[in-house]
Amino acid sequence: MHRRLLLISNSTQHGRDYLDHVESELRALLGTARAVLFVPSALFDRDAYAAKAAARFQAMGYRLESLHRDADPASRIAGAEAIFVGGGNTFRLLHALHEKELIAPIRRKVAEGTPYVGSSAGSIVACPTLKTTKDMPIVQPRSFEALDLVPFQISPHYLDADPSSTHMGETQEERIAQFLEENDCPVVGLREGAFLRVNGSAALLDGSAGARIFRRGRPPVEARPGARLDFLLEERQ
Repeated sequence: MHRRLLLISNSTQHGRDYLDHVESELRALLGTARAVLFVPSALFDRDAYAAKAAARFQAMGYRLESLHRDADPASRIAGAEAIFVGGGNTFRLLHALHEKELIAPIRRKVAEGTPYVGSSAGSIVACPTLKTTKDMPIVQPRSFEALDLVPFQISPHYLDADPSSTHMGETQEERIAQFLEENDCPVVGLREGAFLRVNGSAALLDGSAGARIFRRGRPPVEARPGARLDFLLEERQ
């Protein structure tokens, strides 16, 4: 698969505006593309979401076209120069992808080398399933099966346990450990400000924060910005 992906933990970094912290990465991935096809299905007000994203991409010199306004979304995907799947509720997003029969068309386009950008929920649905989301299941997708563009899971907005906190609920690390009890698939806990660049068989962690890598039967390991994570692309369960 000649995949070219930018998988972002968060679309807005504290103290900065929408997508500011990944502008240079977006430009590098999109290159000479003139238009970006936007999938706004993770939020309810898709017109407002599309307008926000269109203004940001216009400021970078790209035209953004929202898929929710298209009568034949599968055909529009087939002709897309680049795809951006925005964040929001992962269950709502995956529900829409299944209902509109868009899983296979997006997989085909990415396999052909079309750039794919995912942010938060858009990064999770690039994985085999949505099982590592923290979102409330406000709708029920037809299946938990997602785009399967990479053979590992992402847990965005990863928060390390705070030893001084009096909160007694489960930590993100504990929830990922529970996932691994039932599923043998690596998980990348992407901290705020972190993102993954995937190009073919190469995966690079970058951004202002690192990640925590979880695999069944092994202790979690830290990955710093600049780390090569190619091994995760080789692990097909």
